[in-house]
Amino acid sequence: MYSATSRKMLDLVNRLHSTGVQRDVDLPVIAVIGNQSAGKSSLIESISGVTLPRATGTCTRQRHYRCPTECRLTYSQQPWQCTVSLRFVTDSRGQALGTARNESFGDVIFDKAKVEERIRRAQRAALNPGTTASHFLQGTDEDPATAELSFTTNCVCLQIRGSDVADLSFCDLPGLISSVAKGGKESDIGLITGLVTSYISKPSCIILLTVACETDFENQGAHRIAQQHDPEGKRTIGVLTKPDRIPTGEEARWTRFVKNEYEPLDNGWFSVKQPGSNALQAGITWADARRQEGEYFASAPVWSELDPEYQRYLGTANLTGRLSRILSALIAKRLPELQEELQSLQQKTEDMLRQLPKPPSNDAFAEILHLVSDFGRDMARHLEGTPEGHGLLQTLRPVQEWFKKAIRQTAPDFRPELAPKSEKSQSWSRGDDEVFDVPSCPDSEDEENKFRQPDFLRAEEPDIWDVVNDGKAIYVDEVMKRAQQATTRELPDYYPYVVIQEYITKITAQWDVPTRNFFDAVQKILTQYVKDVVSQHFSKFTHGGLHQHVITVISEHIKARCAETRARVLWLLGLEQRPCTLNGHYYSDYRDKFMAHYRAHRSSSGSAALLTKLEGYSAPMKSSSARSDFQKDTAQVLSGLSAIGITGVKATDLPKLLPSDPYEPALNIMACVRAYFQVAYKRYVDYVPMAIDHELVLGLDKGGALESVLLKGLGVTGPDGQRRCREFLQEPPNVVTRRQELQKRWERLDTAKKELMDIWL
Repeated sequence: MYSATSRKMLDLVNRLHSTGVQRDVDLPVIAVIGNQSAGKSSLIESISGVTLPRATGTCTRQRHYRCPTECRLTYSQQPWQCTVSLRFVTDSRGQALGTARNESFGDVIFDKAKVEERIRRAQRAALNPGTTASHFLQGTDEDPATAELSFTTNCVCLQIRGSDVADLSFCDLPGLISSVAKGGKESDIGLITGLVTSYISKPSCIILLTVACETDFENQGAHRIAQQHDPEGKRTIGVLTKPDRIPTGEEARWTRFVKNEYEPLDNGWFSVKQPGSNALQAGITWADARRQEGEYFASAPVWSELDPEYQRYLGTANLTGRLSRILSALIAKRLPELQEELQSLQQKTEDMLRQLPKPPSNDAFAEILHLVSDFGRDMARHLEGTPEGHGLLQTLRPVQEWFKKAIRQTAPDFRPELAPKSEKSQSWSRGDDEVFDVPSCPDSEDEENKFRQPDFLRAEEPDIWDVVNDGKAIYVDEVMKRAQQATTRELPDYYPYVVIQEYITKITAQWDVPTRNFFDAVQKILTQYVKDVVSQHFSKFTHGGLHQHVITVISEHIKARCAETRARVLWLLGLEQRPCTLNGHYYSDYRDKFMAHYRAHRSSSGSAALLTKLEGYSAPMKSSSARSDFQKDTAQVLSGLSAIGITGVKATDLPKLLPSDPYEPALNIMACVRAYFQVAYKRYVDYVPMAIDHELVLGLDKGGALESVLLKGLGVTGPDGQRRCREFLQEPPNVVTRRQELQKRWERLDTAKKELMDIWL
């Protein structure tokens, strides 16, 4: 018999099974399997001491046996008793329940003769989970015309206490079948095999394999399925039934199993002898059956001749004792492991629950307000700017740089030399076809056709490059010709302002396309960025339409802000269509620098080299002696000018002293236009991005506009607001189902963990 500790551990495992946690962890269990008519039911009866339901002449082939039967035996000096209960793990459609439902089925039974009928009624209830169990407990003892399920994993549980039973628990599974009777379902074959597999595939399942000696061993499928899941035979216990039906002369073949010579198993093979059908019909008692079994093995040829070491593998009592010891050892080994497994699984379940969207609040309106408020605050943070490398402002910056370069690329390519005879005047307007391609530096080939940009521009903008003669250059004689054509009543050497205005207007006219494309690019980036932030906050609320509705409302809000901002940007563009600046100092400084630059290139063939030398001039240092003659001469000229009262002259100003040029008026026009471009271009590439940022980016949430626009657009503040909020927060059925499954699993695991902890108290 079990020790008190062993019995306590067995009771614990039984309680763990009652929680249904065997779906989640591998609990120790003995599963009795075998082909139908293999004597499995008789074996169960001999171990438990109760009679199982049978249909006349068909053993246990009827519908009422298509469910597992769990037997929990407890040795007790108290009078014998049996309690029958049901454990439902599936509903009427065969769908798994989240948590096992245990129901008591009738009062405690004290008369063994009443157990068979109670089990039969319980099996009917297990096959009809949609009908109240009391209907089958109190109704007629007849099978219904049809059952909700032809087979089920719902379990009939027997709790038996008495002095004639050992401390043992096992689960009797439906017998394996290879065919179905008329009117049966072919699918039942696979369902039964699947149920058996679900038990014996687990490492902590002890397989009690019943094999009938009246049938060829090779034809019994139960052995094949046991071998599939326990190929080394470490957790299988073989039981030979019906040894009295072995054909004469074949006894030695079957005794080889008991000797573990054929199909050896770590726990060996046993043989049991149960009463025949006549004895059962005569009402043989359990005690008489055990006595007759002992007499049979003591007198039957071959069996009685086995060595004493093999005699202990004969009889139900020896089998029951061995099962008790094996199960006890397995439970003792598994309990510490179960504690860790339950803890780990419960933590994983909690993690999976946290990954699911929060369940809808009872106050849907308050939850919507909270969601909208959180989104508004987060969006405002993104619009203001975040330090992340992929933030909104960081994403917009490359487009802003492109815009700056695109506008700068419209600078007129004025050349102070005469137009080559092979070239005719061409339009110098830049093309705008490839709007989103940031201008790249020209190749270094054809150096002689390049016009060197002034060093003062290179100092201001290091990424500027020399202009290649691409056919868009405007030569000094062309400018002069245009000035002469525009002259009306002006005095000699005076030319109309309209020429300068015309050149400037042609330049600013080119800003329209890059400006519009820049704006469109910002709108596209901003819209997508905002949608991404919307998804971060509302993607879990797609089922009720909240996510899509928010995107729609926000998209319309962005469009409205874009319309206003676009008008403001085009207004800025319109301002640039008429030349105007109050930044006279800035303009004059650029004009003088460009004039000196152009003059230097006009003076003579060597002027370019002269200008280069002058631009490279540096004031002499007291300690410096190693200076070139040019540097010394330049310093002497500057010193002489200063001596006669002309101060503030720089080396680069000296080209202004060169002889007058007949193209001087043209050079002046070129310098004025180029200087104005620098003034206008620099303010424009600042103001347009600033206007877009102020009116569109920051303007998107000006005065908390996002929250108010959202609440109004969602329609949650009106009289029908509560209903709309509830609809918006609806969860997808799969999320609801998944949460329920995880919550029920967590409850199972928690209950099992508490049961497990109690044993150590």
